[in-house]
Amino acid sequence: MSADPFIHIALMNPEIAPNTGNIGRLCLGLDARLHVIHPLGFQIDEKAVRRAGVDYWKNVDLQEHADDKAFWSWAEGRRVHLFSTKVSRTYGQISWARGDILLFGPESRGLSAEDIAEHGAWTIPMTGAIRSLNLANAVAVVAYAALQSLHGELF
Repeated sequence: MSADPFIHIALMNPEIAPNTGNIGRLCLGLDARLHVIHPLGFQIDEKAVRRAGVDYWKNVDLQEHADDKAFWSWAEGRRVHLFSTKVSRTYGQISWARGDILLFGPESRGLSAEDIAEHGAWTIPMTGAIRSLNLANAVAVVAYAALQSLHGELF
């Protein structure tokens, strides 16, 4: 694990292995640490990820949390940005800082109403007739906004 990742990307109870695999690849490209919060809807042991064709998984800066309580304990005192389709405040208003945590919920239901009420949340605006973006796409949109804000010289 690198000592000081660019950002942390956290997935609360992810359900779809290919989404998590794509997000792991994104993390490698951005010097980000991936956090997965159990329970998961799939296995992430070496055999399972090899079978899924994710040959880069061994290089992902990965931190697992036993449950949401363990995650929130680790995150205490850190800047956590929650993302949800159930709010109106857009991610374009975030003032990014190195080390920020981007927290996304499970694909089928998103983050809990309790977490959103307690911590607030941001949304990605959509103009089409869909409920939400694919999780991996949503993470990429927001992670690249953070990258552009913190490392504008790359753009």
